[in-house]
Amino acid sequence: MAHNADEGERNSFLFRHLIAMFEALALQQLGKLVNPITGNVERDLRQARITIDMLAMIRDKTAGNCAPDEKRLLDAVVTELQMNYIDETKRADVGAPEPGSEQSDPESGN
Repeated sequence: MAHNADEGERNSFLFRHLIAMFEALALQQLGKLVNPITGNVERDLRQARITIDMLAMIRDKTAGNCAPDEKRLLDAVVTELQMNYIDETKRADVGAPEPGSEQSDPESGN
């Protein structure tokens, strides 16, 4: 019996970790976090959309199989990422500079 409880706790931990990994990846792709490999802030909205869609698919495929707190976490993460995606696509549509891109400084003459 204890073995099943331990396995359930481990699976819950792993599920939360999986969600956190996808969330961090999406935030990185949205230009909200630094890419740890390049050290730069980069925005790739196409890849961000795929990552967000993957999280939404996980939410749909696990419906009815998650604990209430796992469902709330997944719902909150998907909603937050979707809102950030909308904001970033609006910024891209109006020609806002990519995160981390160099902007000229009128005082320095650049």
